[in-house]
Amino acid sequence: MSEKVLMKGNEAIAEAAIMAGCRHYFGYPITPQTEIAAYMSKRMPKIGGVFLQAESEIAAVNMVIGAAAAGKRAMTSSSSPGISLKSEGLSYMAGCDLPALIVNVQRGGPGLGGIQPSQSDYYQATRGSGHGDYHLIVLAPDSVQEMADLTFKGFDLAEEYRMPCMMLADGTLGQMMEPVSLDMGDVKKHDKPWALTGTEMKRPHNIVNSLALEPQQLEQWNIERFKRYDVLKKEAMAETYRMEDAEYCIVAFGIAARISKNAVNALREKGIKAGLIRPITLYPFPEEVIREATGRCKAFLSVELSMGQMIDDVKLASDCRRPVHLCSRTGGMIPTPDEVVAAIMKIAEGGNN
Repeated sequence: MSEKVLMKGNEAIAEAAIMAGCRHYFGYPITPQTEIAAYMSKRMPKIGGVFLQAESEIAAVNMVIGAAAAGKRAMTSSSSPGISLKSEGLSYMAGCDLPALIVNVQRGGPGLGGIQPSQSDYYQATRGSGHGDYHLIVLAPDSVQEMADLTFKGFDLAEEYRMPCMMLADGTLGQMMEPVSLDMGDVKKHDKPWALTGTEMKRPHNIVNSLALEPQQLEQWNIERFKRYDVLKKEAMAETYRMEDAEYCIVAFGIAARISKNAVNALREKGIKAGLIRPITLYPFPEEVIREATGRCKAFLSVELSMGQMIDDVKLASDCRRPVHLCSRTGGMIPTPDEVVAAIMKIAEGGNN
């Protein structure tokens, strides 16, 4: 077993990215993710990498496009308002089929909102926040260890499917300190015959482009891209907790899932058979795990740090065959285990949530 070190979630993301072979970071400071940029500013020069604090979030994401087009492992990080500014660039990146890692350590909104944790960027992340038909791979950690592990995995998934990958964390996880193992294993090498690396007059020129003036060509590009998204569904990941005999299923991700685990244990002590499904990939959403649970569960409860966004995917995955309720806080507020317990007990007693 490798030695563990005590790290903040934001720092774990940065170090794991370096271990994954990322040598190009472009960002802009914004709470609560600034530690990622600060960490990269110290580490990158020492390992021959590039750290550049861009003049804006828009500039940063376009720098990522350039580095990714050259076949380099590149990343940017921000928080909710900054990701909104990067949305046009994310659409261009998806349209060019470029792999890169984008980190969103969410804060409350809309607008400038506050600096406290939130999960209200779920729609933005899973529906493709920019213009056009596209998706991002979206990963949702619930611990500092998973922030490191999923960062490492995110680069591999992005390159394997040649598409951007987003780490969707929240302010609590970004600022939390926990022991982390940085034994990430070997970095996978992916062939990139499409990359702009110079021809040396030995091959035809590569063109990385998202512009197709002929509608038939653009339609075909979109169709082919969505065929890739269908293959991506096999990468869906979820953790289940005490679901073997569960009659009531809580669905939660990130920090809300940690809270919900405590609620499950408290409910079990009260004789209520509750369990938890924690989506780890928000896109692709782990539909099969939810669908399988509808066969024995009486109802679902979506626990979120938003006004209710993931609840729509829970309803779709369950084919609306069971009631799906919501327990949520927003604006930077976090639900307590007692609030989750009370919501399940109300459902069990036949009340509306």
